[in-house]
Amino acid sequence: MPCIKTTVSKEISENTRNNLIRKFGEAIALFPGKSETWLMLTFNDNVPMSMSGDAGEDCAFLEVSLFGSASDQAYDRMTAALTEIISEELGIAPGKTYVKYEEAGHWGWNGRNF
Repeated sequence: MPCIKTTVSKEISENTRNNLIRKFGEAIALFPGKSETWLMLTFNDNVPMSMSGDAGEDCAFLEVSLFGSASDQAYDRMTAALTEIISEELGIAPGKTYVKYEEAGHWGWNGRNF
């Protein structure tokens, strides 16, 4: 039950969004027990953003929500993968990308909770 919310300061084309969907789907397996089968993705593009006082350079903010928890090593691997994907697909430097993680003890789906 992971969800990755992607917010970026530039436009995401349909082709790029499809690439992100595929690559995020592969990357989520870096968390043991997680797979693309349960992955939800949201995309917010063309959002006015500023990082380090600079509104002129593109940046990204990714929020990853997980049901349960993961190891520090898994988070490290995921951050490396996500920043690389954003760099490859959108040309946003890893140094201009934040990744935030949230672990959830309760997650609802299909009228019930896990």
